[in-house]
Amino acid sequence: MASPPHSLLSTLLLFLLLLLLRNAAGAAAASSAVNPFTAKAAFIRYWNRKVPNNRPHPAFFVSKLSPLSAADAASFPSSLADIRARLPTLCSKASLLCPSSDVASLAARKGPFKSYNNANFTNYSSGAGTGTDGFNNYSPDVNIAVDSFRRYGRDSSGRADTFTTYEANGNVVTANFTSYAGGATGGSGSFTAYATETNAPDSKFTNYDAGANGRARGFTTYSQEANTGANNFAGYGKSGNRLRETFTSYGNETNVLSSGFANYGESANGATDTFTGYGVEGNVPENTFRSYGAGGNAGVDTFKGYRDDANVGDDSFTSYAKGANGGAAEFRSYGGSGNQGSVAFKGYGEGTNPNHHIGFKAYAGDNTTFKGYAKTGVDFKEYHNTSGGAATAMLAEAATSGHQHMKWSPEPGKFFRERELVAGNRMPMPDIRDKMPPRAFLPRDIAMKIPFQPNAVSEVFMVPLDTAMGKAVASTVSECERPPSQGESKRCATSAEDIVDFAVEMLGSNIVVHSTASTAGSGGDIRVGNVTGVDGGKVRRSVSCHQSLFPYLVYYCHSVPKARVYKADIMAADSDQKINHGVAICHVDTSDWSPTHGAFIALGGKPGETEVCHWIFEGDMTWTVAD
Repeated sequence: MASPPHSLLSTLLLFLLLLLLRNAAGAAAASSAVNPFTAKAAFIRYWNRKVPNNRPHPAFFVSKLSPLSAADAASFPSSLADIRARLPTLCSKASLLCPSSDVASLAARKGPFKSYNNANFTNYSSGAGTGTDGFNNYSPDVNIAVDSFRRYGRDSSGRADTFTTYEANGNVVTANFTSYAGGATGGSGSFTAYATETNAPDSKFTNYDAGANGRARGFTTYSQEANTGANNFAGYGKSGNRLRETFTSYGNETNVLSSGFANYGESANGATDTFTGYGVEGNVPENTFRSYGAGGNAGVDTFKGYRDDANVGDDSFTSYAKGANGGAAEFRSYGGSGNQGSVAFKGYGEGTNPNHHIGFKAYAGDNTTFKGYAKTGVDFKEYHNTSGGAATAMLAEAATSGHQHMKWSPEPGKFFRERELVAGNRMPMPDIRDKMPPRAFLPRDIAMKIPFQPNAVSEVFMVPLDTAMGKAVASTVSECERPPSQGESKRCATSAEDIVDFAVEMLGSNIVVHSTASTAGSGGDIRVGNVTGVDGGKVRRSVSCHQSLFPYLVYYCHSVPKARVYKADIMAADSDQKINHGVAICHVDTSDWSPTHGAFIALGGKPGETEVCHWIFEGDMTWTVAD
């Protein structure tokens, strides 16, 4: 048999060489600049072994990998004590989320304080005379801010304190106001734009203004538009004399904010508290008033516009104004919620003092209990339990008055129908920006050294469990330990390797990961460009992964059994300019979803009746079988 011509062999060899080079280049598209002697390169080699389809490694995923060198990764300490001892260096090298260690006392400093953060004001202005302290632009845009005001202004006279834009736009902020202004005489305090638009704030006001005389305190736009935080007022104004506290726009438009008022104003004399616009348009707020105003003398409490247009949530008034003398409590437009909530009044106004007056005007609520309230001195006007029909009428009234979009309802574009995902359609795009603080994965062998338990994480990263970050850690662990719901497969991935393993376990080894390319168009109107269905738009199983709040990257991954995934060009609303490339997932089977899910609030319909689509947000991802 004659040999093939030499030119043909050369052509075949050249073709094979080009094919090999092409595959090698594709596999290293996003990782060609990665130093091979790093933890990042080690993971990419692991990925290639588990998913040998030579697909590019997306830049968004590679950017989250550990920046540790091979030497640093190999020398990472094993014991928790050794990890803690080297924490500042490790946090810097591994790009972890760690609290600041620079919390110096400012007892000897003098104000005003501008552009401060992570400060300790202990024994500040104790016994001071007349003066003014101003805190402006304090701890703005800080991750894990820890601010401490202890024994601040104790026994001072006539001092004025102002907190303006305090901890605004922060992430996991903790503020402690302990024994603040205790025994102080006169003066005033103002908290303005406090903790606005923060993520997981935790503020404690303990023994605040206790035993104070003639102090006035105002909380204005406090925790406005905050997300999943907690504010606690314990022993606040206890045994105070002629205190005036005003809460205006407190917790409005928040998402799952918890407020606790315990022993607030207890045994106070002549205190006046006003709650105006409190919890308006909040989402699942939880407010607890325990031993509030108990034993008070001639106190006046007014609740105006409390929880109006709020979504569900729970309020508890326990031993409220119990044994009070000569006081008055007025509830005006209380509980006019757009969605039913739960309100409990136990031991409310207990006692038979005829001087105490409690009035309810235009009060509406559901599942409401009045247990042990005073048999005399309680005046109910226009009180009614909100039935389902009444709640519907209330929502209809809100719609006709121009308030169709409650703040607690999903923002426009967060959920949409599959039919809207067509070329040329104009639609709102939600804010898809990643609101989490920047962190990196830990390599798996290092992550495994740290027990996935709140106490262990608290010990290693020096995060007390009673701070905002400590509570976030406990919440993440609790959610990860929750049994999967019916039909759900889930895993909390504490490393990038864990994510790949779970995706391969659910979908096989021929898989790809998708995410929206950028945040362009976020929060405004866009036009949909060319749309392509992944795997031809067939209904398939996919795996979605969402970030959790933790010192290092942890993802909550779950299998989505019936979904269609789409890739779409995102165009400017009023031109043909392509500004982004989005990834959207449409959940075909919603039968197991809650009827109160935000998607049904936004789109209407019921579980199992309609599909629900949403964009993949920045920082999140979805895995599918490769086309």
